[in-house]
Amino acid sequence: MKIALLQIAAGDTLDSALDRGLSACRRAKGLGADLALFPEMFSNGYRIYGRPPSQWMGEAIPAGHRFVRSFEELAKELDMAIGVTLLEACETGPKNSLILLDRFGRRVLRYSKVHTCDFDVERHLTPGDDFYVTDLDTESGPVKVGAMICFDREFPESARILMLKGAEIILVPNACPMEINRLSQLRARAYENMVGIATCNYPAGVPDCDGHSSAFDGVAYLPDSDGSRDTCILEADGSEGVWIADFDLEMIRAYRRSEVHGNAYRRPGKYGLLCAPGVEEPFVRPSRRE
Repeated sequence: MKIALLQIAAGDTLDSALDRGLSACRRAKGLGADLALFPEMFSNGYRIYGRPPSQWMGEAIPAGHRFVRSFEELAKELDMAIGVTLLEACETGPKNSLILLDRFGRRVLRYSKVHTCDFDVERHLTPGDDFYVTDLDTESGPVKVGAMICFDREFPESARILMLKGAEIILVPNACPMEINRLSQLRARAYENMVGIATCNYPAGVPDCDGHSSAFDGVAYLPDSDGSRDTCILEADGSEGVWIADFDLEMIRAYRRSEVHGNAYRRPGKYGLLCAPGVEEPFVRPSRRE
């Protein structure tokens, strides 16, 4: 399965985001992509810092907006799935959302960021309520796909829940500096859950972003190898462009049937503290951008 990571800037307007996004999707199809993934909140380029909340909140668009409908039509035209991201208008307040369109232009997954960065400006967003997995139709057969967004990766529970729901590939729209520790988090999420993870970030030049979109397939050991292998199958540089991550799904599936990670030897009866109410927080909540 080839996933195109659209490491591109959105521009300053919704129209520029749409034009640049449509063009990048066409380029992705030309490179053989089965799915094209955008960075976080592409409809407004994640331009929510340094601006009054009343201003950027007014840029939220409904899921039925022509911005999304244009990608529905393009997905159908190109016979390619598209993961489009947006600042979504909702009755409870705007959400940081991903809508996954299959290659027939149908909406098969709609996910809103659960772990909003409430220590900063994202406290004005409405968090999502759950993690979802869908069967995505591809030319080579169905693939179970889930999603988490940026700060969600900081919480092992995000990827773990998606794995338990059957996800084989996790899509991660992103908007922050992808330095070694954040890349290591993604590597760990892939390794411990035996799942492929594809992360799309904005390029260098977009405020507080530096490119380095990445893909990890989670396969650490092969039957004919004495040691472990590097699970990173792609790391982009900082430049703007379309990057193709080629996931070997048969290898991932065979690995999941035989290895010891993921759900093989979990002891959920011992993990009650993770969800226990009233647990005292050991740290003061910080006030900084993540």
